[in-house]
Amino acid sequence: MGTLLTQLPALLGVLLGTLGTILATSLADRARWRRGQNVRWDERRLDAYVDYAHALKESHAVALRMTADLRPGSHSHPIDHDEGLTRLAEADARRTIAWENLLLLGDEATVAAAAAWRDGVWQVERLARRVVPAPPDIAEVLMRVNEARDGYYRAARQSLGVRGGSVEQSAVLRQALLDRPASAPGSR
Repeated sequence: MGTLLTQLPALLGVLLGTLGTILATSLADRARWRRGQNVRWDERRLDAYVDYAHALKESHAVALRMTADLRPGSHSHPIDHDEGLTRLAEADARRTIAWENLLLLGDEATVAAAAAWRDGVWQVERLARRVVPAPPDIAEVLMRVNEARDGYYRAARQSLGVRGGSVEQSAVLRQALLDRPASAPGSR
């Protein structure tokens, strides 16, 4: 019994060391798994943000081409109305799918900014589809779309933790619009 008592501290040390190792390994594995999950979801979130931006920009580009005749001095290449309607329908289908991915993976601020950008593009699409008459300030409508796009990218970058300063384009595009001759009030 005396030998057991003399060896008891060493046995307790080995037991505590083993338990400590198991606990530390378990915590490290759990932290590694969480980091891997975060990276995986960040990659998917980035893909969802990019896919949505591409789909919405495609709709906007087609609508701009369809409204080029409403914007004297526009640099958009005009497109036949019927062909434009077909392209808008195709782009709308892609945008709808991308929207669902964005709703699933995006954070609240980015989804709200995406909805604001989408609503602005829808205004241009309604002009392109000839659902509403062209307002006298069509350039201002287009500038609001550009500002909404900037808001989307700002929110998406914040959601993903992207640093590096502002990448906003609306101020540059607004200035380009102001620098155009008065007879050419269009926008890109």
